[in-house]
Amino acid sequence: MIRKYSPTSPGRRGKSRMVSEASASKTTKSVRKHLTVDLKKQSGRSGGRISVQHKSNGAKKRYRIVDFKRNKFDIIGKVEALDYDPYRACDLALILYPDGERRYILRPENVNIGDTVVSGTEVEVKNGNTMPLGNIPLGTPVHNIELYPNAGGKFIRSAGAAGAITAKEGKYVNIKMPSGEVRRFLAVCYATIGRLGNDEFKLVKLGKAGSNRHKGVRPTTRGKTRSIGHPLAGKYKRRMGRHPVDQWGNLSKGKKTRKRTHTSKYIVKDRRSK
Repeated sequence: MIRKYSPTSPGRRGKSRMVSEASASKTTKSVRKHLTVDLKKQSGRSGGRISVQHKSNGAKKRYRIVDFKRNKFDIIGKVEALDYDPYRACDLALILYPDGERRYILRPENVNIGDTVVSGTEVEVKNGNTMPLGNIPLGTPVHNIELYPNAGGKFIRSAGAAGAITAKEGKYVNIKMPSGEVRRFLAVCYATIGRLGNDEFKLVKLGKAGSNRHKGVRPTTRGKTRSIGHPLAGKYKRRMGRHPVDQWGNLSKGKKTRKRTHTSKYIVKDRRSK
């Protein structure tokens, strides 16, 4: 649900925020503390000097340890609580297993407190359950897909995202990604069934610059507007014959920079092709 504010100030006039069920969860913080860790904050600096532009530490927050592997096989877990994660767009679900262990997982759509989830080779095709791609029916939406067996989910982990199984060819399964790309995965790799929740996060309006600063985003300055420290900087507004470059003089006009070309053989259809 999107909450809007009364226009009591210019910053509030256009501001809105996401109010999800995760914010109303009643599980105590002591139960979750062992599932969080304090990350060392370095922002965009190296040795005190800015090395990565437009980044800062942002508001104080702790990282939630998420179970991307879902390797507790054939053990039914119950959704004990829903939790907000400051490091990602989608919410988390706190799973309680019969042996007393608790784990965070990415919360799929329509998975609520009291529901059950399970991982295994032969489980029910239901939102939140995890199974090998080769055992999932065609057309089923999936997320949190492994690139290599037992490596943990790497693909499709953002709020509202889902891929669709389009074909099965021998030991490979074709999946249409949210970008439109069709990619091959090994059939033994695991994936979680369903679409990720919290899709409305795209409708949130920050309203003021301070909201971006809390997220760790510093102001963006174009190179040509700087006085020093950039090849395009200086008093001349027009740089005759100079192509757009970054801070170190590398061309920044849309050149392809992908280096993992050894995995290109798994791309069946490029996301840019029509």
